[in-house]
Amino acid sequence: MSSEPRWLSAAELETWMSLTFTLTMLPGALGEQLQRDSGLSFTEYYVLAGLSDAPERTMRMSELALFANAELSRLSHMVSRLEKRGFVRRQPDPTDGRYTNAILTDAGMAHLETAAPAHVARVRELVFDALSPEQVAQLHAIAEQINAKVNPEACSGQ
Repeated sequence: MSSEPRWLSAAELETWMSLTFTLTMLPGALGEQLQRDSGLSFTEYYVLAGLSDAPERTMRMSELALFANAELSRLSHMVSRLEKRGFVRRQPDPTDGRYTNAILTDAGMAHLETAAPAHVARVRELVFDALSPEQVAQLHAIAEQINAKVNPEACSGQ
């Protein structure tokens, strides 16, 4: 087996640079809209949306940290800010007191429901309006393939 690196071809390098630009710029563009319209960061919105989809709008903090791709300490600070705004509350997990649950409150759900239409419009404007239905299907398939390589455990149940 050769120890030489498999360098990217010119086409691969161009694609990689374009993808990294998208990965860097898109969260900021979405975050600007969220901050302006709802006072939420991109990650705060993502956390509230994840909780809204969870059973009983509840998730263990450790699971929420994985979901948000955030260190538990960073997530804890964010949840504290969301608690101060009345959007989330924490309580010990009734099935195992060693864990703490984050729970989306009614006020948090209402704020998310108010924030969602403008956010979805911005997502549509920046991503989906630029693509044909065939390209949307291709993007989905490509994202799933990459996600399976990046985190096989998270994708194995999909």
